[in-house]
Amino acid sequence: MRVLVIGSGGREHAIIWKLAQSTKVKKIYAAPGNAGTAALATNIDIAVTEIDALLEFARNENIDMTIVGPEDPLISGITDKFSSNGLKVFGPNQAAAQLEGSKAFAKEMMTKANIKTAPYAIFDDANKATDYLMSQPYDKPQVIKADGPAKGKGVLICKDRTEAISAVKQTMIDKEFGSAGDKIVIEDCINGSEVSLLAVCSGQDILTLEPSQDYKRIGDSDTGPNTGGMGNYSPVPHFDEELIEYVKNNVIAPILKSIDFVGVLFVGLMITDDGPQVLEFNVRFGDPETQVVLPRLETDLIDIFIAAVDGNLRTITPKWSSKKVVTVVMAAGGYPDKYDSGNEITGIDYANKVDGVIVFHAGTKLLNDNKIVTVGGRLLNVTAVADTFDEAISKSYEAVEKINYQNKYYRTDIGNIVKSS
Repeated sequence: MRVLVIGSGGREHAIIWKLAQSTKVKKIYAAPGNAGTAALATNIDIAVTEIDALLEFARNENIDMTIVGPEDPLISGITDKFSSNGLKVFGPNQAAAQLEGSKAFAKEMMTKANIKTAPYAIFDDANKATDYLMSQPYDKPQVIKADGPAKGKGVLICKDRTEAISAVKQTMIDKEFGSAGDKIVIEDCINGSEVSLLAVCSGQDILTLEPSQDYKRIGDSDTGPNTGGMGNYSPVPHFDEELIEYVKNNVIAPILKSIDFVGVLFVGLMITDDGPQVLEFNVRFGDPETQVVLPRLETDLIDIFIAAVDGNLRTITPKWSSKKVVTVVMAAGGYPDKYDSGNEITGIDYANKVDGVIVFHAGTKLLNDNKIVTVGGRLLNVTAVADTFDEAISKSYEAVEKINYQNKYYRTDIGNIVKSS
């Protein structure tokens, strides 16, 4: 098969890394790819938003399957465009992609399907949002969410009314997240343990992947602003098969009854004293969830993609390794705010030589002189596979120490919650 993977992050590098292990995949293209994908695929200089150019390339190169990594092209309707031109594409259509394209839409879908989620209100006027916060009978923590996609940064967790009002201004008036903040969702802050569950869906068929746990805040001990994710681990000891089945039957299945969905549904969950509640839906593989889930998958990934697109997903029973996987995200200094680009990264080859380590590239670019430079906020996902979490954590940080660049930054507590297991 000739496969096109759209995207340039760590998620896409991990997908390509897994596809490259398949005897059924002959050629892989990455659009636009990064310095890591260049070793496994042919990088094509087409941006993820250039849908017509991507379509032309796929037709000219006789691509058998296109896998869409990021949300932006899905929300813009790339699946509809490819499908109407007779091309196979893995990813939901534009209507289904609104589950991620609009947090207000997702919350309304949850309400209609009786899915447990935090109480919420939707506003497209900053003054009305502020009045709502002022009218609450008592001061309490609130979460302010930009309605549109904001690269994982449009969620502001506020400890009190004052912070919430400031977050409304930041989002709707100051436009920190651009047009994504034209509308907002205000919801009660719920407490518990956050877990990510990815499910490949095709019609009413659901194939759940192994759960993982993300570290969204920029700083150690979950401090500072939200990011796209600073680390992850899998499996999740406190999220067992019973909970997976609960989410499958009480969250994913009800959503699929009201929307035509082929692709990956990402369910962000908070495990509370009252059971799992849904924080958000995404309509693609998570990042960095993919980087810890795929190394544990023993089934050929292309078989899963084909079965989903062809409507045969129920024929697949995935096999999973019992290994523990931890990934530490290395970021540019200053992320998630302003950060420099163009700094050389060294030591990746040495990091990859640490036993069990795979360095997935994210915000990197390979120059003509073979230098690797920074071009994003999250740069590398240093992933370790081992028999225990202790070993995986140790190996990941051993590899992190071998990598250097200006203003190097990473969290030092990834995986600590599951140490010694």
